[in-house]
Amino acid sequence: MSRQNYVFTSESVSEGHPDKVCDRISDAVLDAFLTEEPQARVAAETFATSGMVVIGGEVGLSDQDRLKDYMGRISQIARDCIKDIGYEQEHFHWNTCHVLNFLHEQSAHIAQGVNAADNKDEGAGDQGIMFGFAVDETPELMPAPIQYSHAILRRLAEVRKDDTEPTLRPDAKSQISLRYEDGKPVEVTSIVLSTQHESVDQTSDDIRAIVEPYIREVLPAGWITDATEWWVNPTGTFVIGGPDGDAGLTGRKIIVDTYGGAAPHGGGAFSGKDPTKVDRSAAYAARYLAKNVVAAGLARKCTIQLSYAIGVSKPLSIYCDTFGTGEVAETAIEAAVARCMDLTPRGIREHLQLNKPIYQRTAAYGHFGRAPDEDGGFSWEKTDLIDKLKAEV
Repeated sequence: MSRQNYVFTSESVSEGHPDKVCDRISDAVLDAFLTEEPQARVAAETFATSGMVVIGGEVGLSDQDRLKDYMGRISQIARDCIKDIGYEQEHFHWNTCHVLNFLHEQSAHIAQGVNAADNKDEGAGDQGIMFGFAVDETPELMPAPIQYSHAILRRLAEVRKDDTEPTLRPDAKSQISLRYEDGKPVEVTSIVLSTQHESVDQTSDDIRAIVEPYIREVLPAGWITDATEWWVNPTGTFVIGGPDGDAGLTGRKIIVDTYGGAAPHGGGAFSGKDPTKVDRSAAYAARYLAKNVVAAGLARKCTIQLSYAIGVSKPLSIYCDTFGTGEVAETAIEAAVARCMDLTPRGIREHLQLNKPIYQRTAAYGHFGRAPDEDGGFSWEKTDLIDKLKAEV
């Protein structure tokens, strides 16, 4: 029996966090190549520090002349991302920072394992394990601590960008500790919010006065009590931020990107990877399946694990854990999800329509727990598999 009464904590980071700046640029590069060619191959990594952005990795288009031409656009893609995030600081400015592009053609040895051929289907882009998770404690079927940590930073970004709160700056982190009673979140025991701000004359109390109304607006009524501890900019001044204050790197916030530590993670980052990389696409598929299992009422909590080998199309294993909340056997769910969805890399991409430029928007505030977009973004958040799953079990 799992614990029913406990305190659990998750954190989020804003789009201006150095690592998220890098995730954003990597996904913007991916979107640009997918716009040019839906079957483009991309594995883009970004590093950011004071006054500099470095982009490297492997890319591929069917026409190598077009690939060479496209390389000239990378610098502007990075600058556009930095500008939209809001960095116009002396030591990290969208218009003056150095952008170095070291992208190169994808390895032929990797491509031969991934590409479809006459005698085999397209294989997975790498070996690995991927997890998906869903739980019925929020409307989005996400763990509440990470979902509301994201929501706080998303709201603060909105009021920063529309000039409602012009003294806020892009770099920020949030953290929520939630008390669970009988397995359900009932109270925020502590809130941590550190946000970059305009002036050294602004105190922690000044910043709390700015952010507290938005935090209260976002969190469910009654969760903040007189006993809730507030830690707003607990170290004091936070004027130097972003890549000028701390270097950033693509793929360093994988727990923020997923379930806030409430569920396992396979270890592979998402950003900058095209959907032939099962690190990304199969993690999306696993979330899609787990969410539909919970939405169908087959369990109140569900983890799905998938595993792959490079160059092999079908998953090596499918594992389900419903933590004692299942209405049917886990083995029945494992069999049902395999019948309801083609879990080869090609099958995942086609089912979720992943060969679209939909990835830049995923780079901050979580890849999961988001509303599906009309253009196909966040397609893995749909609950359109409910009837099929019920019929299969």
